[in-house]
Amino acid sequence: MNVVTVKVAQDIGLGYLISYLPKFGFERPFPRNLSIALGSSEVTLVELLRAYDAFATGGKIYQPIFITRITDTAGNVIEDRRPTAQDAISSETAYLVTSILKSVIDRGTGHRAKGLGRPAAGKTGTTNDQMDAWFIGYTPELVAGAWVGFDEKKSLGKEETGGRAAVPIWRDFMEKATDKMPITDFAIPSGISFINIDSKSGLRAAPGDDDTMLECFRRGTEPQQVVQRAAQGPPSDDFFRGDF
Repeated sequence: MNVVTVKVAQDIGLGYLISYLPKFGFERPFPRNLSIALGSSEVTLVELLRAYDAFATGGKIYQPIFITRITDTAGNVIEDRRPTAQDAISSETAYLVTSILKSVIDRGTGHRAKGLGRPAAGKTGTTNDQMDAWFIGYTPELVAGAWVGFDEKKSLGKEETGGRAAVPIWRDFMEKATDKMPITDFAIPSGISFINIDSKSGLRAAPGDDDTMLECFRRGTEPQQVVQRAAQGPPSDDFFRGDF
């Protein structure tokens, strides 16, 4: 879907797109070109994980910390740190993106993560010539990322994509990290509604339509038009079987 992604970036404008990135914790400058929509700018794994916090937490991002507690030899706590959070996006927007990213695992390039056996969402990434393979994924309790690559610009090899090289690493880690956590699904904000849509047109499904998808929308943005099915008459070689 790369062409669609670039067209969205073109439609909203590069100025707006780049001005929005600090909401996700990105503090570095970004080039003003449409390829940014495809991930052409280099970021670190920590930066990307922090950005995905906004989707995983329902709209907040956290300041990363690497040392949470310091104690002395007697076990007394000298310093105890907790990450601070700030609002990034609405909970409804976060859930809509999570719904899309759940599909990446359910029926997309991240399908190898389905073996985790619990609700999860995420996104694979592969740079040109398979030089970098990425997967950032999360459950309702934990967000984690995997990057595979070399220190220098060197290809990982043919077909070493994010889905093939990075997802299995993420899945193996998450299996152990979430082993004792209860299985829960992502919380649905009150401003989200679900309706059946026609999978071909994206319009509301007609009664009796058997080609439908249950899709989520921000309340008030649901498609109002119902798909119209053309009436089907008898086959041309069976003219006399109709009702007259």
